[in-house]
Amino acid sequence: MMKLVLTCEHAFNTIPGEYLKYFSGAAAVLNSHRGYDPGAYDLFKKLSDLSDFAIYQKSGRLLVEVNRSLDHPQLYSEYTAGLNKVEKELLLSNYYFLYRNTIEDKIDEFIEEKEKVFHLSIHTFTPELEGEIRNADIGILFDPERAEEKQVTENLKEKLEEENSQYVIRYNYPYLGTSDGFTTWLRQKFPEHYCGIELEINQKFVEENKMDEKIKQLVFTSVEECLKKS
Repeated sequence: MMKLVLTCEHAFNTIPGEYLKYFSGAAAVLNSHRGYDPGAYDLFKKLSDLSDFAIYQKSGRLLVEVNRSLDHPQLYSEYTAGLNKVEKELLLSNYYFLYRNTIEDKIDEFIEEKEKVFHLSIHTFTPELEGEIRNADIGILFDPERAEEKQVTENLKEKLEEENSQYVIRYNYPYLGTSDGFTTWLRQKFPEHYCGIELEINQKFVEENKMDEKIKQLVFTSVEECLKKS
């Protein structure tokens, strides 16, 4: 059975005290889908009992975006883009690399032990973006060129649909699994024995930062069964 590494990059919108001065008047943005993924942490907690290693990012993505590469234009938000080089290096050291390196080290440890890794990154997406209604309930993001990753993804989708056929489940929607992101980086670092999948749940199933109980149980049961098959 594969080792399950569970992560949540956008769990909270928290800005550490020393940086709050840069976010004056930003409350509405911080509390929007730009600031964090509502409901993601709630689902993460539900799934954590299945994991061999689980970690979530405690600071908000508008401080520094841990799900982007160092050269990505959205690494820093408009609130931190103007920081000087030294300040940005501190952000990277204290928040970006601290989080990502911890995960990379754990995956490396599992692979060194001859284990295969199923990395499941938990996200949610806004039902509407720039006037477009997203026509999916659950998105599964992956790289279709990686055979084992494709198989794990197909197993997961099959289990989700077996458990409940009422939900619209789509591959690589509302984003491409091969776009810039942490899983994309990890695939490069670990070309073998690593499967990186981002699970995206529509925020229409979220109320007061809590994920719908049916969705949580559906995902839990499906991931559990998928792991047994891996």
